[in-house]
Amino acid sequence: MTEPYMRVEKLVKKFGPFMALNGVDLEVYPGEVHALLGDNGAGKSTLIKILSGVHEPTSGSIYIEGRAKKFRSPRDATAAGIGTVYQDLAINQLMSVTRNFFMGRELTSAFGKLRMDEMNQIAHDEMLKIGIDFSDPTQAVGTMSGGQRQTLAIARAIYFGAKVLILDEPTSALGQKQQMEVLKTIKRVRARGDIAIIFITHNEIHSKLVADRYTFLALGQVIGSGPKAEIEAQDIRRLMAGGAEMKDLEHELSQI
Repeated sequence: MTEPYMRVEKLVKKFGPFMALNGVDLEVYPGEVHALLGDNGAGKSTLIKILSGVHEPTSGSIYIEGRAKKFRSPRDATAAGIGTVYQDLAINQLMSVTRNFFMGRELTSAFGKLRMDEMNQIAHDEMLKIGIDFSDPTQAVGTMSGGQRQTLAIARAIYFGAKVLILDEPTSALGQKQQMEVLKTIKRVRARGDIAIIFITHNEIHSKLVADRYTFLALGQVIGSGPKAEIEAQDIRRLMAGGAEMKDLEHELSQI
């Protein structure tokens, strides 16, 4: 097996007395989709915010290609090859595909003029690589489907150097057809072989369709992890239910 691009060891995050993450381990391999599952409050959001440089961990280590890294800002994480696509996508629907693709990173001439022809071509080509052909990349993003907007955000992250692509519930607010568009995009990115994908989802079916590896979180702890071949469908359901059961027990114990 190839070495993991990113390895997380014994990650802990406390917010005052609240333990949001408690000793989380995670390995993410290139050419794989790693599904991160768990109930609300399981710690998924906290984990991806640490990996994206939004939060600093209380303790624990993050390794990129075997080298220890400290992310003190999202810029640090981006520089290390971490690209995060959040649910809100950070997309301006009134702007064109190209302007969204290069937002904040526009190509300019020596005199400060935008190199629009070049940017239009790049945006078109990069979208085409993962399955969407825009004949007119100058069209407004507001005319695109939700699945196409997700693809735009994914293509943008990859073009600007993402080697670990974190997708935060990318199918949750979409209709069935658009969900399939996103899942197809995920499979195309995986097929490149050089990018690791962390797929955060509540949807067991979607995870089974694209995931190669699973990690289940509950109450800030890993309660199960492993390759797809080692985790049968009934185990997925049991582990996902386990988070809810643990939450119920925790509530009962707090009343004593």
